[in-house]
Amino acid sequence: MSKLWGGRFTKQTNHLVEEYTASINFDKALAEEDIQGSLAHVTMLGKCGILPAEDVETIKEGLITVLHKIRAGEVEFSVSDEDIHMNIEKNLIETIGPVGGKLHTGRSRNDQVATDMHLYLRERVVGFVGMLHALQEALIGQAKDNLDTIVPGYTHLQRAQPILFAHHLMAYVSMFQRDAERLMDSYKRINVLPLGAGALAGTTFPIDRHFVAEQLGFDGVYENSLDAVSDRDFIVEFLAAASLIMTHLSRLSEELVLWSSTEFGFVELDDAFCTGSSIMPQKKNPDVPELVRGKTGRVYGNLIGLLTVLKSLPLAYNKDMQEDKEGMFDTVATLEGALQLFAPMIATMKVNKDRMRQAVNQDFSNATDIADFLVGEGLPFRQAHEVIGKTVLYCIQNGKYLLDLTIDEFKQFSPLFDDRIYAVLQPEAVVNARNVYGGTASGQVAEAIARSEKVLGATEQWIENRG
Repeated sequence: MSKLWGGRFTKQTNHLVEEYTASINFDKALAEEDIQGSLAHVTMLGKCGILPAEDVETIKEGLITVLHKIRAGEVEFSVSDEDIHMNIEKNLIETIGPVGGKLHTGRSRNDQVATDMHLYLRERVVGFVGMLHALQEALIGQAKDNLDTIVPGYTHLQRAQPILFAHHLMAYVSMFQRDAERLMDSYKRINVLPLGAGALAGTTFPIDRHFVAEQLGFDGVYENSLDAVSDRDFIVEFLAAASLIMTHLSRLSEELVLWSSTEFGFVELDDAFCTGSSIMPQKKNPDVPELVRGKTGRVYGNLIGLLTVLKSLPLAYNKDMQEDKEGMFDTVATLEGALQLFAPMIATMKVNKDRMRQAVNQDFSNATDIADFLVGEGLPFRQAHEVIGKTVLYCIQNGKYLLDLTIDEFKQFSPLFDDRIYAVLQPEAVVNARNVYGGTASGQVAEAIARSEKVLGATEQWIENRG
């Protein structure tokens, strides 16, 4: 039999079964991790006296040779060899002879593939924390440049109260910080070694799992062999964290699409991150944020897909679990593409401060401050609310804004108004009146930026420690 496991069988595998069950077309992405894990495994086999030193050295040299061939594109992966593990092992045997068959001593493809995915995600998670860090730095850079830029704040996509544009951007810095923290926390559960669990029950060979963990930089090993080969929580957790990152990117994308429209005109995205129309020469389309917004759905789908695969699986390994990889690879590629583009797109974005100021001057987002003024003069808030509602209605009916009203017009709604109201209604005064921790006052936003930069410093250190 040509199969490495074919001793039990009397017939060749149906070619349709081979094509249907093979995973090599996608799990070849784990080639580097598979060889990395094998090098640590065979080193341990030598240390524990399970394999003689000369066999260990021959196998290690063979694995390095196969790795170089793979990197050079000289290895042709075969569907008949099913997966990346069997393809590499067969290439190893072809390179160094029968001694290559000793590599699989004391392990199973079940614990091997789990190890590969832990190694794969561990590296990607650190990379994604770094990409989020770069995006946060870009947002903070824009926030620093816009500490005096006032923009309408919205609820229900209706103008609500004026805020600093820097304050708005810092909201996303906070979102992405939570995303980074989720990834950093998930690292603890990714950085656990399943190798040594065998197919499901461990192995009869006197292996040293903790030595392998040290070799591969894992913080520990799985406590239970059944759990080690069947756990995919770490992938689900990554997909969930990735889904939230895409949620936040999608929200920011929607705002960039709105802000860059003629109707808003608040920002202009750099030409390098936009495309044109094949028929309308005047168009400048925000394709990057639009596509990120659209790709969010596929990341959600990958999460739901894996949860559905896992929901009724008995212990331990089942072939169903082969479906854990394509969604993970797709999410990694989708998230990587989005984050790589977002940081430079934000950094090069032009902010139309004059247009934002014009928008603030032509709305009623300062109305709440009039109510607060009347409350300060002793009027109950509910009565003040009604007074301002009638004042705004009067403005709408007469084509005016609040700062356009004379003091006599104000007084017809309440005798408590006086000339101080004009200072209260100035956009800068409205913004800086929110001088509470986390508020939009310029001093508070400046302090928020300083706090975020301190947090980013700690994140940078975390990345360096795991780089």
